[in-house]
Amino acid sequence: MPADTNPNGDIFGGWLLSQMDVAGGAHAYQATKLRVVTVAIDALTFHQPVKVGDEVSCYCETVHRGTTSIGVYIETWVRRRDGSASKKVTEGKFTYVAIDGDGKPQKWTDTGVEQ
Repeated sequence: MPADTNPNGDIFGGWLLSQMDVAGGAHAYQATKLRVVTVAIDALTFHQPVKVGDEVSCYCETVHRGTTSIGVYIETWVRRRDGSASKKVTEGKFTYVAIDGDGKPQKWTDTGVEQ
């Protein structure tokens, strides 16, 4: 939306970052089935601007599984409003940590919560 733009008419990088974080958090939750929080964003690269009217899609892949953490590589692609071919605009690695009800790191395995 126009309210999410910078003076050049491109979408703010912070808005795009938040969309990537939402997608990565949903991916991490599906992998752990636990509440997760973002603890790091590494190597975020903006390749091209996102413009008002672009259709934005985020694609996630698990790249690391620790005892309490999960690393998620996220690529963001856009399809321009004019219908041109999709283009990768942003990529980065996000790290999420599974937490318990008290906000403390929660160990997990591929089969569930570690007891």
